[in-house]
Order: sequence, then C-alpha cells, then structure tokens
Amino acid sequence: MLCVPAPSDSAEQLRTSDLRVTRPRVSVLEAVHANPHADTETIYAAARDDLPDVSRQTVYDVLNALTAVGLVRRIQPSGSVARYESRVGDNHHHIVCRTCGVIADVDCAVGDTPCLSPSDPDGHLAGFVLDEAEVIYWGVCPDCVPPQTTGLPTSGSRP
Repeated sequence: MLCVPAPSDSAEQLRTSDLRVTRPRVSVLEAVHANPHADTETIYAAARDDLPDVSRQTVYDVLNALTAVGLVRRIQPSGSVARYESRVGDNHHHIVCRTCGVIADVDCAVGDTPCLSPSDPDGHLAGFVLDEAEVIYWGVCPDCVPPQTTGLPTSGSRP
C-alpha cells in the first residue's frame, strides 16, 4: 500500500530540511510520494492537477531542490529519463523491465549494505570512502513475460 503524506507532513518535511514551505514544493513532494519512480512529466501532470498554474520550470526547480536536500532520490537507468522516488535514506536498488520500463525497488540481499564492501584485491580503492552503491537489475516484468509454451497439446487440439 502506498503511503502519501498529508500536506502537513510534507510541509514538516520541507521545514525539517530547511526549505521554505511553498505550494509548489508541497505539491511536487506529494506527487513524488504518490507516483513512485515517476518521470518529470508524470510529476508535472500530477502537480498541475493540484496547482493548475504551476510551470514546468518550477517543477524542475523543485525536484532539484528536493533532491539536493535528500527528500527525494533521482535515478536514471541507462537509456531512460530521470525518475524520482521518495524512498530515501536506505541503500535499496532497482529492477527495470526491458520491455515496458517499469521500475521496482529491490532491498539489499544480505546484511545492511553488503555492496558497500567491494572486493578490492589490488588496492585500487584505497582512500575511497564509499557511502552508496547504485545497482540496477534488468529483466522482464511479469506483465511482459511471454506465455510459456509447454509443448503439451491444448484442449482443442489433437496430438
């Protein structure tokens, strides 16, 4: 179930992040919560439903501000436009359908952040301080998987 914050929750998130509370910021933040992994155009359309006079540039500016303070996360799988999500503060990954482009969240498989401990036998990473890993899995979602042929005759066919 998707949890969209109440306008007062969005306003509090903005205040906590030292951002001035404005109607466009509240509207865009709520649009990101309501539309996980949405592109800018989808967020713009949702914000316009709430604020018909909001400009596309304002939505871009708000998304940049929200991303800069960590209220939303910008992801951009190869070959895709930028997408935004409200799931921040953890080290989750994504899976992208090669057919329709749908994106889903994937939790780390083992431990808190195992991918933040990369193998480095040659010491090439000496001095790096890792704080995030961006892993994108690719595949085909259940809606796009072609029906499997079993080789068995169907009820109306003869062997």
